[in-house]
Amino acid sequence: MITTQTLKMSVIAAALLLSLSGCSSMSTRDKNTAIGAGVGAVGGAILTGGSTLGTVGGAAVGGVIGNQVGRDRK
Repeated sequence: MITTQTLKMSVIAAALLLSLSGCSSMSTRDKNTAIGAGVGAVGGAILTGGSTLGTVGGAAVGGVIGNQVGRDRK
């Protein structure tokens, strides 16, 4: 049985994947930031039961982590 919460998360994940397909002109760091924010938002929503604050907080933390990934690589 599919719950509304599961359906919501699936729709959000699909929308995220589709929106990232338009990122071909972005730098690697920008892509990492966007992916981190998306993953953080989904993770925050799941961990807090769909809370808006949890989703936004997860997106913010994920974006910062994604931005910093590979920062020292040359």
